Amino acid sequence: MRSRTARTTLAALVGATALVATSCAAPGASPSGGNGEGTLAEGKTFVHLISTDPGSLDPLVTVLSYARSIDRFLYSRLIEMQTDGSIVAGLASSWESDTTTATFTLRDGVTCEDGSPLTATDIAANIAYIGDESNGSPMVGQQVQAGTTAVGDDAAGTVTVTSGRPDSFLLENVGSIAIVCGNVLNDPAALARGEGATGMFTMTEIIPNSQYTLTRRDEFTWGPGDWDAEQAGLPEKVIFRVVPNETTATNLMLSGEANAALVMGPDKQRLDSAGLIRTDLPLVVGQLTFNQADGRPTADQAVREALVQALDLEKLRLVIAGADGTAPKSLVTISPNPCRADLADDFARDVDADAAAHALDDAGWEVGSDGIRAKDGQRLELGLLYASAQGDAGGAAAELIQATWKELGVDLSVRSADAPTVSETLFVSGDWDVSAVPVSVPLPNMLIPFYAGPTPPNGTNFASIDNAEYSAAAATASAKAGTEGCADWIDAERALLSSTTVVSYADQLTGTYAQKATFIENDGLDPTSIRMYE
Repeated sequence: MRSRTARTTLAALVGATALVATSCAAPGASPSGGNGEGTLAEGKTFVHLISTDPGSLDPLVTVLSYARSIDRFLYSRLIEMQTDGSIVAGLASSWESDTTTATFTLRDGVTCEDGSPLTATDIAANIAYIGDESNGSPMVGQQVQAGTTAVGDDAAGTVTVTSGRPDSFLLENVGSIAIVCGNVLNDPAALARGEGATGMFTMTEIIPNSQYTLTRRDEFTWGPGDWDAEQAGLPEKVIFRVVPNETTATNLMLSGEANAALVMGPDKQRLDSAGLIRTDLPLVVGQLTFNQADGRPTADQAVREALVQALDLEKLRLVIAGADGTAPKSLVTISPNPCRADLADDFARDVDADAAAHALDDAGWEVGSDGIRAKDGQRLELGLLYASAQGDAGGAAAELIQATWKELGVDLSVRSADAPTVSETLFVSGDWDVSAVPVSVPLPNMLIPFYAGPTPPNGTNFASIDNAEYSAAAATASAKAGTEGCADWIDAERALLSSTTVVSYADQLTGTYAQKATFIENDGLDPTSIRMYE
């Protein structure tokens, strides 16, 4: 076995601005009406605009949302979740599970892109690979628990999974990993190119920073449930085209040159006025995470609290999300969001710049002659990182934070970066103090690897968080099946908020616009749901 590091992992919001941990196909909304109505078309190419290059497509490594959105088209899953929360067949036709074991019975006739059979042994190897911590997959703790083993019985067509530790959502987590063909499992270069497909499409051309072209597999019949491979309107090809500018993307949508695009800024008004349909997904768009690594000023909770106390979070919400922004209630926003926590009071913070200044005084950070605070000869210099895909709104929010903290005596540098660079910074170099890249997840257990456990490069705890209260509550919750652990999951989340580890200040109902097509969006567009129109 060879090791993959978390070198190409972090993300941007459902393909744009947030780190999206993708477990189950979190139910999204299906577009209806608008330009999606008309005559179903055959042999069409579906053009999906994305704002940044996805980098490596290796599904065993990446948590970059755009990369995983493309992987959704290339790799199948054992189960599929529907918009009503129900679970239907994927690669598996039936299943049984509890918090420690799961058994999947596979469909007949499933093949890899080269025509060879996809076996139970192959699928078991995928799961076991992620569960083996020595392989360095960031999916450990997120979709597959450390120490998880899997055994495939090719004759019976079954895969039996034994979780390395209790998992409240074992079926949803393990059942929803992207399955690759056995011949590429130990070939990271091939997987980075999207090879070894088990899904509806294969990768046929990659032009980095320009476009990714996929072609539909004629033999693919194992769509969700009783999906019909002969139905009208399925696209023949899919092109993911990199278009960083939202105004350009909007123009392409309005001209009919593109079929799907996530537009979050002012240009969305043009799309709404034109009657284009849109999915609706509730996502975190405004969030700050503080680096608690040794030697960082933000490792001190007193500093974190003072920095947040100086911010007008309501004003920041308006800047980054406009009138569509809402006050957060939970760190879990994407469906199925089983616990539906309401921690609005815990998220709320009163702005008090004077109190924040006094708190920094008490923490030993004194204002110097240049207006910048220092302690023991160290200036209070911080670096804030946000994703370039957050656009003008993300930049404006960062500038407001910079101006506010300057008055507090903080020398804050602001840096925008594309998704691969964000990932490199957070998971490899660690050269940051405040991350404005939000984390959006559908299940509470998926927060664990980001807020606990091994730090980069050995894990995805990118902020070096060591919160005993959070870890204890999460461990208790994990031993309980499904919603039985919700009270403990909420306690775990509250522990993160009370320690000012993460501060969410804006949620937004957002989604992907459609032109001459309809589809369902969850953790990326569901390729089997796309229907093309004349």
